[in-house]
Amino acid sequence: MALSYTENNELTGVILREAYSVHTALGAGLLESAYKECLFYKLQKAGLFVEKEKAMPLVFEDVKLDCGYRIDLLVENKIVLELKSVEALNDVHSAQVLTYMRLGKFKIGYLMNFNVTSLKNGIKRFVL
Repeated sequence: MALSYTENNELTGVILREAYSVHTALGAGLLESAYKECLFYKLQKAGLFVEKEKAMPLVFEDVKLDCGYRIDLLVENKIVLELKSVEALNDVHSAQVLTYMRLGKFKIGYLMNFNVTSLKNGIKRFVL
């Protein structure tokens, strides 16, 4: 079932609010795993269904292959969250999110770099 525009906005609003909350509390400079665990906790606490390290199989020539790809956080079986703690985001990071979205047929994805002074400078939204 596709989310309506309003439901998308409400859901992404909760995700962004909790991401900002985690970044405000922890600041920059920690490992990606710390931000992932804290955001996972906060999103669950907000009442959302969240899967951590969700396996993303690759289907090639009608064969389902487990190549070890994992989505950092998948929210409500609809929104891909790929978290980073790097000096700068690059095209490979964006391609990773877009690939996960295409493979899973997800419409919305976020790439979040927590290693920034202001989180608003570390978030990229993708829509397919």
